[in-house]
Formats: sequence, C-alpha cells, structure tokens
Amino acid sequence: MSEIYDIGYRHYDGPRLGRGYSTRALTVHSLRGVFGLGRTARSKIMPFALGFIMLLPAIVSIAMMALMKQRGMAYSGLAVYMQTVVAIFLAAQAPTVVAPDLRFRVLPLYLSRPVAIAEYVTAKVIAMTVALFLLVAVPLTLIYVGELLIDLDGPPQTKEYLGAMAMALLVSLLLSSFGLAIAALTPRRGLGVASIIAVYLLTSASAPVMYATLESTNNSSGAAWAWLINPFWLVDAVQVWLFSTTPNIPDGSYPPGPLPAIIVIVLIAIGLAALAARYRKAAAR
Repeated sequence: MSEIYDIGYRHYDGPRLGRGYSTRALTVHSLRGVFGLGRTARSKIMPFALGFIMLLPAIVSIAMMALMKQRGMAYSGLAVYMQTVVAIFLAAQAPTVVAPDLRFRVLPLYLSRPVAIAEYVTAKVIAMTVALFLLVAVPLTLIYVGELLIDLDGPPQTKEYLGAMAMALLVSLLLSSFGLAIAALTPRRGLGVASIIAVYLLTSASAPVMYATLESTNNSSGAAWAWLINPFWLVDAVQVWLFSTTPNIPDGSYPPGPLPAIIVIVLIAIGLAALAARYRKAAAR
C-alpha cells in the first residue's frame, strides 16, 4: 500500500548568481582536478612530482647566483629547455579535465544549467591554461626573487622576466587549446594521454629533421620555418620577435617578423573551435 506525503514546495528567494558564477565554479573545479585536489592521493603524485622537477632549474640557477656570482638559466629558455616536462604534464592532466564528462555523459547536466557550450569550453581551457602557467611561472618567479635577494652586479633582469612570463602564458594557452581538443576526441583517459604524447613526439622530432634536410639543400630560409613545427619553439620565435631575446634552438634562427605570432593566434583559434565542435557533438547525443 502506497502513501502520498505532502512535503510542500518552497520557492527559492535567494540571489541568482547566473552564468558567470557557474563558469567560475566550473573553472575552479577543473583546476582543482588538474592538481588532484579533492581526489585520491595517487591523483596528486604526477602533477606535484612534475612541478617539483620544474623547480630544479630554478634551484640550480639560484645556487649559481649565490655561490658563483653569475646568472644561470635565462628566463626566456626555461619553458623551451623543460618542454618535455611541460608536455608530460599536459598529456597526463588534460584528459582528467575533459574525459570524465564525456565518459559518464554528464555534459547534458551541465548544459541544463545556465552554462552554454562557450562557457563550458572557456572554463576548461582557462583551468588548463592556469595550471600550465603556474608550472612555468613559479620557477621563473623563484629565479627572479633569488636574483633580487642575492643582488648581483648590474640591474635585475626585470624586462626578461616579464617577457618570459608573458610567453609562459601564451604557450600555456596554445598547449591547452590543442591538448584539450586532442584529449576530448576520446572518453578514455589512457588514449588521450597517448594521443597528446604522440603529437608532441612527432612535432619535436620532425622539426630538427626537417631543418637539417632543408639546410643540407642550402635552403636556409625554408629551414628556419621548420623550427616552428614545435609549439615551444614557435612561441620562442614570438618571444625573439617581441623582446629580442636569444633563440633557444640548437642552430640557426627563426623567421623574422610577426608571422610566428600570427600562426600562434590562428592555431589557438583552431584548437578552441575544434574543442567547441567536439562538445556540441557530444551534447547532441
């Protein structure tokens, strides 16, 4: 025998925080997930271990400044020299941002709230961008603080530090837009990790091979473009153009002018468009 209970209905009279608050909440939730906060201890091992590895060049640079009275790694070269660590961080953590929602098909629940596809994608990209930026910016800032405290001869390299921070943000946005787009192609985290690693290995390995091939045919102008296949060297080319820093490549130079910056903007737009298209398709199912 069933019974009906009158539990009443109460209207909500509190503040309606709207889409902006929902987007911020989703961003914070995704950022916490990147670093394993609120999850199991095993989820925290990889991001924090890679973060510690990124601090090692900063520690060595500070030791050189303190003991030998000379500067260590250049600010402009940190992201390039440590690109393997940054790429592993992206590959390991990007699928955790996008794969669970696709695997468990909870995207319609998000979109039933005042969150559209644009806000959803924006929140995910911002979270991943902030995580990658922190990975690079923290050791850069540590080196700069060490330089100020040790007080080396000459003025502090404030311009170089600020330029490196700007480029860290740019490379973080570029990697996030494309990394999340690749990871979102599959709901399986392992496949997402393997796909991002494969793309990075392809770009990092093919750039010097293409450069050497074109250089052997005396095509120096074409060889300079080969370095831009790698996203880290592509952003480094933008840094050279904007701040006149030394190119962080094994040999040769980058193409002059603003074309590398235009390529970066176009690639970011393509990555964001691909990610939005993937989620529109997933939401329509």
